[in-house]
Amino acid sequence: RANDRSFNLSHGYANNAIRTSKYNIFTFLPLNLFEQFRRLANAYFLFLLILQLIPQISSLSWFTTAVPLVFVLSISAVKDANDDINRHKCDRQVNNRKVDVLMCGQLKNEKWMNVQVGDIVKLENNEFVTADLLLLSSSEPLNLVYVETAELDGETNLKVKQALTATGELGDNIEALAAFNGEVRCEPPNNRLDKFKGTLTVNDGIYALDNDKMLLRGCTLRNTEWCFGLVIFGGPDTKLMQNSGKSVFKRTSIDHLMNILVLSSVSWDLCRALMLLSHHSSPSGLMSSFLTQWYQFLSMSGKFQYRKTLTIVSCFDQLTNFCYNISMEVIRLGNSFFINWDRKMYYPKKDTPAQARTTTLSEELGQIKYIFSDKTGTLTQNIMTFNKCSINGKAYGDLYDFSGQRVEITERVDFSWNNLADPKFSFHDHSLVEMVRSGNPETQEFFRLLSLCHTVMPEEKKEGELNYQAQSPDEGALVTAARNFGFVFLSRTPETITVIEMGKQVIYELLAILDFNNVRKRMSVIVRGPEGKLTLYCKGADTIILERLHPSCNKLMEVTTNHLNEYAGDGLRTLALAYKDLDESYMKDWTQRHHEASIAMEEREEKLDELYEEIEKDMMLLGATAVEDKLQDGVPQTIEQLAKADIKIWVLTGDKQETAENIGYSCNMLREEMKDVFFVSANTAFALEKNLRLELLRTACMCQTVICCRVTPLQKAQVVQLVKKYKQAVTLAIGDGANDVSMIKAAHIGVGISGQEGMQAVLSSDFSFAQFRYLQRLLLVHGRWSYIRMCKFLGYFFYKNFTFTLVHFWYAFFCGFSAQTVYDEWFITFYNTIYTALPVLGLSLFEQDVNDRWSLQHPQLYAPGQKNQYFNKKAFVRCVMHSCYSSLILFFIPWASMHDTVRDDGKDIADYQSFALLAQTCLLIVVFAQLFLDTYYWTAINQLFVWASIAVYFAITFTMYSSGMFLIFTSAFPFTGTARNSLNQPNIWLTIFLSSLLCVLPVVAFRFILIQLRPTINDEVRAKARKEALPAPAPRRTLKKRVTRRSGYAFSHSQGYGALVMSQKFLLKGHMRRLALFDRTDSPMVQNQPQHYRTITEESESQSP
Repeated sequence: RANDRSFNLSHGYANNAIRTSKYNIFTFLPLNLFEQFRRLANAYFLFLLILQLIPQISSLSWFTTAVPLVFVLSISAVKDANDDINRHKCDRQVNNRKVDVLMCGQLKNEKWMNVQVGDIVKLENNEFVTADLLLLSSSEPLNLVYVETAELDGETNLKVKQALTATGELGDNIEALAAFNGEVRCEPPNNRLDKFKGTLTVNDGIYALDNDKMLLRGCTLRNTEWCFGLVIFGGPDTKLMQNSGKSVFKRTSIDHLMNILVLSSVSWDLCRALMLLSHHSSPSGLMSSFLTQWYQFLSMSGKFQYRKTLTIVSCFDQLTNFCYNISMEVIRLGNSFFINWDRKMYYPKKDTPAQARTTTLSEELGQIKYIFSDKTGTLTQNIMTFNKCSINGKAYGDLYDFSGQRVEITERVDFSWNNLADPKFSFHDHSLVEMVRSGNPETQEFFRLLSLCHTVMPEEKKEGELNYQAQSPDEGALVTAARNFGFVFLSRTPETITVIEMGKQVIYELLAILDFNNVRKRMSVIVRGPEGKLTLYCKGADTIILERLHPSCNKLMEVTTNHLNEYAGDGLRTLALAYKDLDESYMKDWTQRHHEASIAMEEREEKLDELYEEIEKDMMLLGATAVEDKLQDGVPQTIEQLAKADIKIWVLTGDKQETAENIGYSCNMLREEMKDVFFVSANTAFALEKNLRLELLRTACMCQTVICCRVTPLQKAQVVQLVKKYKQAVTLAIGDGANDVSMIKAAHIGVGISGQEGMQAVLSSDFSFAQFRYLQRLLLVHGRWSYIRMCKFLGYFFYKNFTFTLVHFWYAFFCGFSAQTVYDEWFITFYNTIYTALPVLGLSLFEQDVNDRWSLQHPQLYAPGQKNQYFNKKAFVRCVMHSCYSSLILFFIPWASMHDTVRDDGKDIADYQSFALLAQTCLLIVVFAQLFLDTYYWTAINQLFVWASIAVYFAITFTMYSSGMFLIFTSAFPFTGTARNSLNQPNIWLTIFLSSLLCVLPVVAFRFILIQLRPTINDEVRAKARKEALPAPAPRRTLKKRVTRRSGYAFSHSQGYGALVMSQKFLLKGHMRRLALFDRTDSPMVQNQPQHYRTITEESESQSP
């Protein structure tokens, strides 16, 4: 109920505050810990910590696990907190916006968060709509308002909304608005942007409400001084927020795999512990029957069995060491910084660098199989330009030299002779201007048609400064072109059109508008010139116009058809123009029949179509136009590269099918050789229903290209979730507007483009940049490198830790299965934290199989990541087998070499301390040798990390095994003199060399044979890179021309406004104000929404750096 807060509060309506953050001060700790402990590695460390808190079980101090675990959790928590603080800041910025609210009979400036359902708010020009409002009144004639819905549907064209007459009478009368007590009954909050059902009860009258009476949150008021609205839905109940989707914690496929592997590792630890425990009762267990020892184990008391099992399990915790988590976070953070620092993804025009907003998903970029892209603002620039034309069989727009070769255009046409020309309009063919100014009748008739045959509305804010508001960008571009060539559309009334033709004002009598619709795909106007001549001017899809020409135009039609094919081959939107001179008597009779058809109660549309068909025949061809819907730079090349990488690209757009199809051809997604093109139109299909969505998915996956048209933001997310659920593939969604937020949140990876439609997509994304073309570098370079680095890290990390712990396992057979460690305790402590930490980080941060140029030159290199070939369960098993072999060599070769061995002076060398030193030194040299084999790309940092780590190992070893450390800390450093006495023996170094050789040689031989017999694409490209010079950057290539026409007129148009233009209810309010076009005060406009055309002046200014 309007102006009744107490009544509305009693119903518990949501307030207008929004919240996109995941945590608050009370829920952060429990929710964040819950998310982190979903990683089984963290849960496993917690389990080990609990064991170490029990002295009877663990021989290790509790802080050896607690400190690193708390450190890892804290680092992740700080990062998550920082991300969520940024979300809170954005929420506060929106919630603290100010708006005028009618309270206690006067307007008060209130924060958005304080607005309640039932409040009446006042909006002014260029302000954001506060909540979902019922439009009450406005400053415009017939209570119209113009809104930009880019944040909702991605369209920058203006839409028209109209208030009820009953509320429009309130105007801006504050007393009347304060006394308004209307009551609205409507549907509950939902995500349907194009539907609204409700009723307004006021003064004992009930009025129907639909979507054209509503102003939705996220829209922007344009070209309207003020309007008043009644808040219907607030905050989370608004349609914008209903479509935003829920923020989810995204985890990579490697994280999921690691959970499985951690479970396997823990199970393997437990099995080894039980096996060793079964042999614990006797040192001769090596030769005993396993069943006998297992019986002895079962004969123990249950309490002792349990405690001893857990003790042995805690000895193998190095397999899933805490360093794994720390290292993964550092690697992901480093890869994110590389993306941020990449100058080749920096857009200087807007001073916008690429940004990794989420630091935990970098390797997922190397596994993308499906890309879901928005169209408007993502693939295109939202800029329409008049590019070329064909007039009376002659083509204009391209320049050729004497040899017939197209030349580079440098000099623009000078329109200074035309005072009303748009100064930013760009055209390069001077011959067209010469033809117009010379008085060529066909050329002048061509531009006269463009200045008359349309439903564009002019707006003159300053004298001589014209702005056109068109129902489609195409129309605006054509009328602007006519304006620059001397035929300036100045104004219109329901009966007349005023045009300045070559400096002379001419007024045409407008007799009829034969409106556009999706079946006719053309529109016509019938005008009477100053001399009394009656003419029909028609423009439309070329295939439609050419069928209705007079036979005398056959020769001209052939030439024009060739031009149309050329234009369509260049990806331009084509349009054919024709005219017809009419007889006065025929026109009088036709007008009478048209009037009768227009008032018919039955079959009105059919009768009107018959009349239109009758008069729109035997027309004379004037020519054709070509309008360019500019793609972003590099879009076709990027899509081609991604297709070569076997990445499927689906376009999800709110536009009409024809518009999306035309863009599909322009950006090389659709090609002429494709026989079957599959489109999904959301306004007619129910393919996302439960009983049909699997059929939709099956059919779509059989296609090379899928374009979903007329989809709502929520439907975009549903398509993404459908593929995620049933294809088990990694998905990426990319968009630039608020209407893409739900899709971005639903995909594994969300990419936001900082474009014309605000920053909502960027704020909800995981990665962001300024141009679509940067996507290929993000995936084919950074994504592939990140995936390779993470896989090499995991393979190497598991190898070195499996080898480390399996040496323990073999040693257990010789120590009475007592869980005694084979290494020095300090070596165990420093193995992952100091000795091997930096070398593996160097490998994981800087590794490249090939450089960025070769990566882009061969997109096929991306395929292994999609198939998860570099690290999977099979790779894990191979890693275990490799570790088993290495551990056998690293234990039994030193054991055999020291067994019954004496020093040069005759003393026994086979003591526990000397064997421990030899085993750990062999282990460290072997894992470093394996690192050398795994590294393809060496940097100074890699070299420093490896050699410094080796030096640090020997420095620490000699220091801790010195007599001085033993004297100071006797119990902590018992290996006194071991390093000095052992490492001066030649047989020790021979053993180290032999062990390393036996570990490395089979790996080298296996890899050599594999490259010779079954080389991978990576091997082939690396071999090519060694032989050839660095490839040059790929040149920008023009698209291959198509051979069929794709008329763009029907692609961008919607149902026209002919009836409104001809309406007698045109009003003029104030000097030089826009004219209203509606023939009744409460006209349904669900399908009749005029759209804003941004002039070339505005577009150029918006592009200038």
